[in-house]
Amino acid sequence: MALKKLRHRWVLILGAVLPLSVAPLSMSLAAEDAGIIAQSADYFPDQIGNEWHYRGQMIEGPLQTIDNKFFSNVSSVTGTKSLKGMTVTVYHDTNPGNHGASDSFYRRDSVGIVYYGSEPGTPFEKQLVPYQIVRFPLTISSSFPQFNRKELDFGADLDQDGVNEKADAQGENAVVSRESITVPAGTFKDAVKVEARMHMQIHLSRTKKTAVGTDVMTAWFAKGVGLVKYVERQELSQGEERGVVTDITEELESYEIKPPKPSLGRRESPAEGLLADHTGDDELRQVLFSSSLRADSGEPMATKRLPAD
Repeated sequence: MALKKLRHRWVLILGAVLPLSVAPLSMSLAAEDAGIIAQSADYFPDQIGNEWHYRGQMIEGPLQTIDNKFFSNVSSVTGTKSLKGMTVTVYHDTNPGNHGASDSFYRRDSVGIVYYGSEPGTPFEKQLVPYQIVRFPLTISSSFPQFNRKELDFGADLDQDGVNEKADAQGENAVVSRESITVPAGTFKDAVKVEARMHMQIHLSRTKKTAVGTDVMTAWFAKGVGLVKYVERQELSQGEERGVVTDITEELESYEIKPPKPSLGRRESPAEGLLADHTGDDELRQVLFSSSLRADSGEPMATKRLPAD
């Protein structure tokens, strides 16, 4: 069968509902010496009205570049809403990864951030949400497995036999380092560098072959600003063929961060954080498929991305 262009985007948008408590200075210094970022929430501001403007580039092709696209995306915090009995923060992106507008929903407590899905969502995504996407506090040179799921409904019939394919997916992430990063919006010292990796095996029901997908994304977050840059490489191959490779980059051009609220009047214990004690269910990204890319059947495959903070 002819496996047409297939790629996926991941979500690493880190929102906040409650500020973390501030540790005494001596504790903070000790934590920093141990590679622990005590005030991790400062890297993911989520005040309503925050806005980030990005410029992006997408390069795709098999062995050589066959398409080079430039695009822009504006990400903003538009408010909160009740979802499944929880209050979540709403992020709107106008064109993440050059795949059209979307809203994404997140909730943060003292142990991390939980992703609650998106609009428009996908059948594949709905099998994963809600899930935890990051742990607090961030710790330099740390990593953890994020998910290992088997026999998921892929949501598409790639080999056109009338049956959706099944897929296995594994993910892991690492907080790599702090480093200086320069983008059109300026130079940000001590940005936190995070690397996320996903591996997927798609089992083709008609041919009994396996298509292999990989996604490696590196993102930089600046204190008081949020996401300043990400670089992502996606590859899908079948058998010995290299397949389709897509490189996506977004860089911050400008931003507006509203003053933080002094208090939202409520606190949560770690126990209130969804999946807080389920390490095996922690997941750093959402796997989706661009609606602009289609299977051989011509049906849209899906959407989503790594948004803005």
